[in-house]
Amino acid sequence: MQVTLHHPEDIEQLRQSCRQQRKAAQRDRYRAVVLALEGHAAPQIARTLDRSRRFVQRWVYRYRDHGLEAIAPQRQSGRPSKLPPPQYEAFKTRFLADPTPADGVCTLRAKEAQQILTREFGVQYTLGGIYDLLHRLGLSCLVPRPRHPKNDPVQMQQWRDAAPLLSRRRRRNTRAGGSKSGSRTKPASGSKEP
Repeated sequence: MQVTLHHPEDIEQLRQSCRQQRKAAQRDRYRAVVLALEGHAAPQIARTLDRSRRFVQRWVYRYRDHGLEAIAPQRQSGRPSKLPPPQYEAFKTRFLADPTPADGVCTLRAKEAQQILTREFGVQYTLGGIYDLLHRLGLSCLVPRPRHPKNDPVQMQQWRDAAPLLSRRRRRNTRAGGSKSGSRTKPASGSKEP
């Protein structure tokens, strides 16, 4: 393959990248370019790397046309969100507001968020997808249970103080000949006297 160096230090950078790279596919991209720069043909490089000829050509030509940056690993963007980012704030405002009578509940949870997204925003999410979306937006539908308005904290504390099992610690009775470590023993093995 006829490939020329873009910069004189590229060959050394490629060799160093081959030694340091942990991902096999990326390492083979670097190795394909190094072998092409050394004058090997595409079929021979493909056999050496145990890759297809097309793989070799793709990465060598990418280096030839665009340089070292073109074969560097790129961050994969992933699948785009079903809810468009411009609508994030509208959904967040709707979710943080009090439920409407159409929601039919007193507090909004993930199931209701799923219904709101389907009904008002026209996008379908699974329940797991709802949790991911809420997390991305800095929201959570897992909150402590609300306190009843008629709860009296003073009376609750008085009850805790007066409750027999919660207010005092029980003492364990140990038998006279029993184990002092607290483990259970057979009655005959309590003492080992001859």
